[in-house]
Amino acid sequence: MEPAEYTFRELVNLSPFPVYLCTGEDLVITVANSATLKAWGRDSSVIGKPIAVALPELNSQPFLGYLQNVFLTGKPHQTDISRIDLMRNGTMQTFYYKFNYLPMRNSEGKIFGVAAFNTEVTELERAKQEVEESRMALYNLIRQAPIGICIIRAADVVIDVVNESYLELIGKKRREVEGQNMWDAVPEAKDIYAPIMDGVIKTGRPFEAKEAEITLIRNGVPEKVFIDFVYEPVDHFDGTINAIMVIAFEVTDKVMARRAIEDIEERNRLAIDAAEIGTFDFDIVNTTAITSDRFNQIFGHDAPVSHFRLLDAFHPEDKHIRERAHQEAIRTGSLFYEARILHPDDSLHWIRVQGKIYYDKAQKPVRILGTVLDITEFKRLQQQKDDFISVASHELKTPMTSIKASIQILDKLIRTGNNPEKISTFIDKASTSLNKMQHLVESLLNVSRISAGQLELTKSRFNVAEMINESCDYVRLAGDHEVKINGDKGLEVVADKQKIEQVLVNLINNAVKYAPCSKQIIIEFAQRKSTVKISVQDFGEGILSDKIPHLFERYYRVESSGVQYSGLGLGLYISAEIVERHGGKIGATSETGQGSTFWFTLPVVED
Repeated sequence: MEPAEYTFRELVNLSPFPVYLCTGEDLVITVANSATLKAWGRDSSVIGKPIAVALPELNSQPFLGYLQNVFLTGKPHQTDISRIDLMRNGTMQTFYYKFNYLPMRNSEGKIFGVAAFNTEVTELERAKQEVEESRMALYNLIRQAPIGICIIRAADVVIDVVNESYLELIGKKRREVEGQNMWDAVPEAKDIYAPIMDGVIKTGRPFEAKEAEITLIRNGVPEKVFIDFVYEPVDHFDGTINAIMVIAFEVTDKVMARRAIEDIEERNRLAIDAAEIGTFDFDIVNTTAITSDRFNQIFGHDAPVSHFRLLDAFHPEDKHIRERAHQEAIRTGSLFYEARILHPDDSLHWIRVQGKIYYDKAQKPVRILGTVLDITEFKRLQQQKDDFISVASHELKTPMTSIKASIQILDKLIRTGNNPEKISTFIDKASTSLNKMQHLVESLLNVSRISAGQLELTKSRFNVAEMINESCDYVRLAGDHEVKINGDKGLEVVADKQKIEQVLVNLINNAVKYAPCSKQIIIEFAQRKSTVKISVQDFGEGILSDKIPHLFERYYRVESSGVQYSGLGLGLYISAEIVERHGGKIGATSETGQGSTFWFTLPVVED
């Protein structure tokens, strides 16, 4: 036995790793330690046989060629990790080894064999394969995920893996993103989110954002989008942060839809607030109600009160109206009624209630959603209008009756030819009644024009003192009142002279009508900065202070000391509209027993 071979045998016997020696051109297995036999799944009977005979499954694998090449060339051969298929227990099995083949020489330097030193790495390789398989499974899962996923290396913030959903989200191509620095790929997000991601890498604490608003350059076009996303740190086996997983999905449609709904709700709320409508949600089963602030105010409260207190607020004579309306609503599904309520201060108010009934699956009423509107002012105006119609009918009936009677008498006088001197008297009476009717009809037409926005102004420059003098002539001729006029006789204004005369005549007529026992009327006019003020003062009984705010309302008629005056109650309303169309103001001051002063202003307008 060659010394080298002897030495090798000793080494083989001591080695815990598979080691064997093949000698001669046939590569006969000369030495094989127990680790080798175990790895091959053979016993010692293979020793002395050519390796091709002992392990026939190797004939289709490259390892016999490696051994032969080393024997022939004397050049060592080393493999990294190689797969080898061996027959064990009657089945072909796969293993992984690192092979190191070395030529063996005798003392003369001649190659007599090849020594093989093998290291099994099957478990390591299978573990690596499992990791790779897991990685591929994760990659496929990420690629198929319906939400955007991007895995970023923590060390250099380079995008390692990105799926199609994420690419679609940011509007980029895969070549523009994968393998690139995150903030080079999506530079528009860097300023806000780079510091946040750095914080996740440093602290290991995830970051979550809901409905984050960001402008992304998607397919070259800036778009404002809303995104829900998470920066989730991925730990390495040693506890360090290995990567950041970004999970993101766009919620722009959801946000915009919600904002649209909120916008509609806000507009509805503003409309309800502008209309001063109260709202309520009444639980029929539990007899509880959720009410708005305006609802509470309409019932005279600063805060919600119990349902039973609300019921107590109804006027005793109108409670049956509410009860009947609710009974009808249960049947029809719609609630509507008008009724009177009493506030805690005992003041009377009118309300209009509308609502819709909601039923459960058994068609049992469970809920009412509705509105309540304070119609006190509407009812007051409606009453004024009804009163006005009654007064107008009476006011028109009186001159018509007078005209009819005068015509009948005239007809009789003409037919009989008696008392011809009385014909002129009755013609005058008929003419006076006709003029009164004409005035009443003109007042009604003026109101109609005002309501239709057809009150036109024809402006010109005129002298104020002359206009006032002309307007007072009929009072002076009557001889019942003394009219004093004070003011700058050279003062001029630009206005519709005819309509301003109408306003002034109306104020003078009121002074005569409401102060019959006072013989003096004072008219003053003066320029104050950019306005001209004209006032008419009487010394009659005056007007109660609570009446003054309503003087210029349509159909309002002043009653003083229980005396009901004739007229339609339209004069001051028409006067107020004429003055306001000129850009001026109108008002009154009064003290009971001391008389009243009515005034109006006109803006100073240059030609």
